[in-house]
Amino acid sequence: MAGTIDELAPAEPAGEEPGLVARARGGDARAFEQLYRRHADKVYGLCWRLCDGDRAKAEQATQDAFVRAWEKLDTFRGEAQFGTWIHRITVNVVLGDRRLLQRWTTFEDAEAGGPRAELSVPAADHDLSRDLERALSRLPKGARTVLWLHDVEGYLHEEIAQLTGIAVGTSKAQLHRARKLMKEHLQ
Repeated sequence: MAGTIDELAPAEPAGEEPGLVARARGGDARAFEQLYRRHADKVYGLCWRLCDGDRAKAEQATQDAFVRAWEKLDTFRGEAQFGTWIHRITVNVVLGDRRLLQRWTTFEDAEAGGPRAELSVPAADHDLSRDLERALSRLPKGARTVLWLHDVEGYLHEEIAQLTGIAVGTSKAQLHRARKLMKEHLQ
């Protein structure tokens, strides 16, 4: 690509996002590029957390989410903010990849993978941040995913169940378990 992103896509005011979406739906790649620039950091952060701090997987998932968004842009009805819509696509991409990987990985292979990566949790107190990172990284993957989606991202149990392919009751149980374990790990 010739030139920088700034040369290719002049920035639009923040209130112009619906216009960017409309132009992108019409095939304007520069408009979609601006949407990408506005949302890439948040999408990457979500991917990073859902990918257990694996930078390469998070980068790939971020790109996959935006590719999927570009492909499905014609289905965006504008009933929610574009950021909410891309966020939902991102969760579906990451969790879909995880389900696919689980089909090919045995329990023993997953356990042999070594310690989990620590998650980055912004906090004013650096010691508290490290404690939270350690506690989060020690949670079982299912409990950590439900805790993150429910308590941090604000999803309802019904939405988590649909996204992850688990029952609503399982989501509630995983959240209860995650909170209990976090409390134990932080004491």
